[in-house]
Amino acid sequence: MSLDYQCPLCQQSLILHANVLKCSNNHSFDTAKEGYVNLLPVQQKNSKQPGDNLDMVQARRAFLTTGHYQFLQTAIAQRVATHSPQCVIDLGCGEGFYTQAIANACDAKVYGVDISKSAIKYAAKRYCNCNFSVASISQAPFNEGMADVLVSIFAPLFDAELARLAKADGTLIVASPGPWHLKELKQYIYRDVNAHTPISVPTGFELVEQTLLEQQISVPFNDVKNLITMTPFAWKFRPEHWQQLAQQGEQVVTLSFYVSQFTRLTDSL
Repeated sequence: MSLDYQCPLCQQSLILHANVLKCSNNHSFDTAKEGYVNLLPVQQKNSKQPGDNLDMVQARRAFLTTGHYQFLQTAIAQRVATHSPQCVIDLGCGEGFYTQAIANACDAKVYGVDISKSAIKYAAKRYCNCNFSVASISQAPFNEGMADVLVSIFAPLFDAELARLAKADGTLIVASPGPWHLKELKQYIYRDVNAHTPISVPTGFELVEQTLLEQQISVPFNDVKNLITMTPFAWKFRPEHWQQLAQQGEQVVTLSFYVSQFTRLTDSL
């Protein structure tokens, strides 16, 4: 199978030879037994184990199996499919929850990339309909103008890299927190909970459509614990917060997401 990766060291195209990706400068990258490729050079790491750690990955995996985020997963996959893409890149794909749904919804070559090795290892082992790699999304290992559709779900946006990866008139679909996403949980750790605002339009793109998806769910403590653990604000939860949540038991939680669609501006190429 042809894989459209580029070398993270010299930006030359990588060619697959017997489970090894190699460029014309003889930089080589082995394919792991799970099926992913690690394209994160040491100099691009910001820590020994960059990205989400194993606890966050396992918590997210456990929470997502409950189906509470399925309405967002379905909305993203359907939106991507309406563009009939040939190539889709999911930037910051995590465990592949959304990536594999996108691959199931459209006849496209689908790539998932994340800096967390723990997340990618799980994704590649479980979902064979996608191509997964460990890499930085600020320096993604793909050729210029490769993607018909770029997807970013709760991941940082790097404007120049998005513009580089998208085809002319290509589409960028971004999921970000809605106004009161998880407000009930944030009230435990913040005196004032401020509403999220829509993301800014990335340079080189224009906004086409923005949708707000919201649901309120009732969640048992174990699911609440996983939901908190998979988010960055888990670090702010102190023992007394966990105790309060455990005593309360079931918790009503607001799930709120902006889904924004942008188009690549051809005059900025």
